[in-house]
Formats: sequence, C-alpha cells, structure tokens
Amino acid sequence: MTASAPRPLYRPEELARTFAPRSIAVVGVSTNPASFGSITYANIAGPGRFAGPVYMVNAKYERIGEQPCYPSIAALPETPDCVFIAVPRDAVEAIVAECAQRGVGGVVLFSSGFGETAIPERVAQQQRLVRIAQEAGMRLLGPNCVGFMNYGLGVIGTFGTASYKGAPRPGAIGLVSQSGAVGAALAQAQEHGTALSHLLTCGNASDVDVADQVAYLAADPSCKAIACVFEGMSDPSRFLAAAALCNEAGKPLVVHKLGTSERGAQAAVSHTGSVAGSQAAYRAAFERAGVIMVDEVEALLDTCSFFAKAPPPQARGVAVAAVSGGACIMLADKAELHGVDLPHPGEETMAVLERLIPEYGAPGNPCDMTAQVLSTPQHLNECFEALMADPRYGALVVPHTYAYAPATARIEILGRAAAKHGKVACNVWLTQHLEGPGAIESEQNLNVATFRSMNHCMAALAAWHRRADWLSTQAQREARVSPAGARDVAAALIAASPNATLTEREGKEVLAAYGVPVVRDLLTHGSEEAVRAATQVGMPVVLKVESPDIPHKTEAGVIRLNVRSEAEVRRAYEEVMRNAQAVTPAPRITGVLVQPMVPQGTEIMVGARVDPQFGPMVVVGLGGVFVELLKDTAVRLAPVGPREARKMLGELKAQRALQGFRGSEPVDLERLADTIARISEFAADQRDRISELDVNPLICAGERIIAVDALIARQAR
Repeated sequence: MTASAPRPLYRPEELARTFAPRSIAVVGVSTNPASFGSITYANIAGPGRFAGPVYMVNAKYERIGEQPCYPSIAALPETPDCVFIAVPRDAVEAIVAECAQRGVGGVVLFSSGFGETAIPERVAQQQRLVRIAQEAGMRLLGPNCVGFMNYGLGVIGTFGTASYKGAPRPGAIGLVSQSGAVGAALAQAQEHGTALSHLLTCGNASDVDVADQVAYLAADPSCKAIACVFEGMSDPSRFLAAAALCNEAGKPLVVHKLGTSERGAQAAVSHTGSVAGSQAAYRAAFERAGVIMVDEVEALLDTCSFFAKAPPPQARGVAVAAVSGGACIMLADKAELHGVDLPHPGEETMAVLERLIPEYGAPGNPCDMTAQVLSTPQHLNECFEALMADPRYGALVVPHTYAYAPATARIEILGRAAAKHGKVACNVWLTQHLEGPGAIESEQNLNVATFRSMNHCMAALAAWHRRADWLSTQAQREARVSPAGARDVAAALIAASPNATLTEREGKEVLAAYGVPVVRDLLTHGSEEAVRAATQVGMPVVLKVESPDIPHKTEAGVIRLNVRSEAEVRRAYEEVMRNAQAVTPAPRITGVLVQPMVPQGTEIMVGARVDPQFGPMVVVGLGGVFVELLKDTAVRLAPVGPREARKMLGELKAQRALQGFRGSEPVDLERLADTIARISEFAADQRDRISELDVNPLICAGERIIAVDALIARQAR
C-alpha cells in the first residue's frame, strides 16, 4: 500500500472551467492550417461548435484571417476559462506560468517529451508544471495529451480529426480513456449513431487523471453511464473512490482494463501468488466496487450504451426471438456460455405465439418466428408484445439478420414494446452491412440496445443481472464468523515464530485460532518416535518433513501418504529425511510430522495474498496442483462473508466437482463457504504481518471440511 495518503479527487466545480469552459484560448495558432494549434482552433471555433469566445494566441501575428491574434495570455481582453497549449516543449513552462498568473481555470498541454521519456530533467520539468498549476489552483491536463471533447458544448478540443454530430441525445454515455488514440477511435462510434456526451483523455496525467475525469462525469447530468479504457494507476484507491461516486449518482461504470499480462507480477512462494496477480487484484477490486468489466475493448461502448438504456431488470429471464432458426441457435449457445436463463414462455404467451407462427416455426424460447411473420407486421408486433408482457422476461433479444429498408420498421416496433412494459430490447446487428439501413435508427432508439456481437449481448445481460444483485446486497453487511479473540491470538503466534515462512504446524495452529478445521499432527525426531506417533493418531498416516525452508513438500519428495504399517512408517521416515537432506541449500529441519491420513474427498485450495495496491485478497480454486494447471480460480478482496464465498464457489468451472460428481459425496457448500470466510478474515486481520497464505488442500466430503496443509509467508521485516 502507498505510504502517503492519496490526493483527494478533484471536485466537479474544480474541473468545470476546464471541461465546461465559458471561454477558451488556443496558444500556437498559426497561418499553417495543418499546425496543431490551427487544427484545434478550427475544431473548437468552427460553424455550429462552441458558442463562447475563442481566442487565438501567437506573438508572431496580429491577425490570422479575419480574426485578431493576441501576443500573450496577458493581452487577452478577458481571462479564459481553459487554454489549449500547442507549442514546442521548451516554450511550455513560461506559458503555463503566464496562465497561472492570469487566473486561468485549466490548461490542456498537447506537447510531448516530458515525464513519459523517463529522462530525469524532463521528469523534473513536468513536476515544475504541476507545481505551478497547483499553487495557482489551476488544473493541468497532460502533457502528452490529445485533449478532450464536450459534445454538448461543442468543445472539440483536440488537434486531430474528430467526429462531431452535434449535441448528444438523451441516454448519452461519457467516455474516459487513458489512451488518447484508443479514445479517439472509440469516439468514432458516433458515425453509426452512438450518443456520446464527452471524450476525456489525460495523457501523462501529471495533475488531472482518469479517476478525476470519471468523478467529474459522475456529477454531469448529460451522460447516463460512463465507459472507461483503463490502463492502471499508482494508487487505484482514487479510481475506486470515483466508482463510488458513480454508484451514488446511479450511473453504471463500464471498464475495459488494458495490460492484462502478469509479467510484472511480484514473485511468489505460494500457489496463490501465481494465480492472484495484478489483473486478478483489479478484477476483485472492481467486483467489490460495482464496476462492470468487459474483457474486449470492442464490447465497451455496446455494453455501456446498454446500461445507459436499460432499466433495472424486472425478471432474470431473457426472451430470444428471430426470423432465423440459425440465429436462435447461436443466441442460445451464447446464453448458456454466460449463464443467461432462457425460460419457456408462460401459457398465455405460448397461445399467442402458436397462433401467429407457422407450423414450420418454433414458438418457445428461443422463438423462431420464421420469415413468414415479416409479411404481416401486425403479427411481428403481437409476438414482440406477448414476449415483453410475459413476467418471466426482463429483456427481449432480437437479431437483425439482414439490413434493408423494410427491416428498419422492426426496430421501432421492438422499441415501442420495450417502452410500454418498462423493459429493454436488444438488437444484435448480425448483418455484416455494418452501417446498413437501420443501424443509426437502432442506436438512436432509447429503448433498444444495439450490439455488434451475440457474445457481447449475452455477456452484457449477465452483467446486468450481476449488477442488480450487487445493488440489492449493498445494505446487507455480513457478520463476522471468526471468534472474537482470533486476531490477537494469531498475531501472537505469528510474532513468536522465528521463521520467514511458518512451518505447516505453526500455520495450522494460527488458522485454528480462527476456527478453521485442521488435521491433527505430532512432531517426531526419529523413526521409532514416528512409529509411536502413528500408533497414537491411528494408521494409515502421512509423514511430512517440517522445514521452514521447504515450502513445497511434494516437489522436494519430503512427504509420504497412506503409510499403513510400522515397517512402512520406519521406511517412510528414512526416505523423507534423506530427500530433505539432499535439498540445496541445506534446509533447517525441525523434525517429521505424523498425521492421520484424511479420507479422500474433493480438494480445494484457499489462499490469500496482500497486494501492494489493494491489500488482502482471497483466492479459491480446485486444490492440489490443479490450481496452477487449470487457472480456475475466483478472487475477491478480503474479507468476504459466507454469502460472497458461496458466490466464489459458484464461479468455478470445476464447481460440479463439489456437487457429487460421478458418485463422490456432495460437499456441504455452506460449511465450506464458512471456512473460506474465516480464512479471508485471517488475511484481512493480519494484512500487516503476512504476505501470502496457502491452505492447499482443504479436503472436502459432505460436512467434513479439513485443512491438511498450510503455508503462511510473513512480511519482510
């Protein structure tokens, strides 16, 4: 975690003069129409654009065309709210200082070659710019920034060619992108009808950053939802604070996170560290904050536009209706992939569909209406109306299979049915005539969400239901399940250990303080003592070398399972000790643990790590070596309660293994969730003492949940 407190988010009023200016100046306009300054001025001051005064500043000219050009900011007839600076790097600092002295509200720096170069003197130069701005209470956007757009005010503040279709319609989305080029590419969605209120970028984010911009849009009434291309932040807590403001304002925040590689992940000694890296930490943090994540940038705007249009779901069921049987099958496949329920229609609905759809069609869900229904628009209207009226459904999905003029009317019929019942319709633009007839009409319909992918459509519907669940549980705080004194007992045990990595015996003792069920063990120092211990705990037994320097026993060959006789115990003892003594460098060996062999069951791994940015996280997956082999895990910020732990288990692809797969005993999921919650509370309580934890495996069969191994790595002292 960061050592110093993060800077608070800028309040909307602190950013208003930058992003909603009443007057603007552009420094660097010239007689060259291709210069950055000239393009920016033309973008802002062009016909039908910004209605306020826009001033040109360049000491080389008294006039450019028919407009006056001023020699400096000081010479302007009024103090501009926002100044765009398009000059070479060496000239920037003096102009920023002049803006600060004049009382400008915000500056936008296009110039590059500052902190992004990592050259010390350039980094220092950027820091001076920030200091000048902050001391004057002036906001700074950039440097190395492509600018921003406020479409409602006609401020197309960029040096690039930019889409502008006039003031946004109701239901517009705000777009924030840490990557200027990606943001500009996405903003061209306006060409096929997507309504945008803003495009905000931040370049080097030396002062105003992506979290400030998201927070600003949370308070701006011109957008209904916010889309964000997010690369990362040194202090993500500020972004999570911005997400909280979005939730307070009732605005869904949809994020595509760039940089999903784990190459920069911290080296880990446990299974947990290898599967719960930085991307998993972001996903877990966003999950807790109610942020909607999309894995593909191509899904970002479609998903955000859907959330801007969709009311809260009235039901979890989704209806699918098409004039193509093939399209029905494709949508059913994607619904199953994302866990979207397609329940059968009610009796009244089926009666309508059976009356209207030919016998070679398929009334039901999915509903193949066949192309025949297109010849009678009233029949199409009645099908849509019947499905929308059915209380089993909260949404209706209709693929647009062919773009031609007669199909455009279908979109209006679909939107009317959705509006009448307070639901949402989804139009999946299956045709590859991407800008064909009906494309703009579909995007502009406030009751129809348009998707360019069946997969993205069903993923968005699944996210819609998850968000509704998240909103409904925000007021329900889960009670702590661990004993009241567990924190202090565990802290004392950790402090008493001389080892950087606690031995298994020490680790299990710590977890037992939290009520985690652990297997009994005895520490032995000779083969005959091991025999006596095996007789005491009852054979068959397990023998394990205890060493703080051998965290992974299986790989080192220092563990023997299912040892059934005294002779086998003696032989196993000698073998594991011989293997331990062969490890290099020579490990410290405190003895050999003897514990009863726990009967077979489903093996689950529960781990935790303390992320440097997000703090304690808990991870759950299939146990043994499978956790790293299959990468099938669920991750959350710790602590979690039993209800959230139960959800984590439901996210595992291998969850069927817990349900009595192929004759195995079904696992008591509530008891397992309780154990996960206890382990997560340990991780949260001891966040300043530990770095990682592995409980691998928990052996689960029916009500029997027992930890047979534990690894706890302390934080470096």
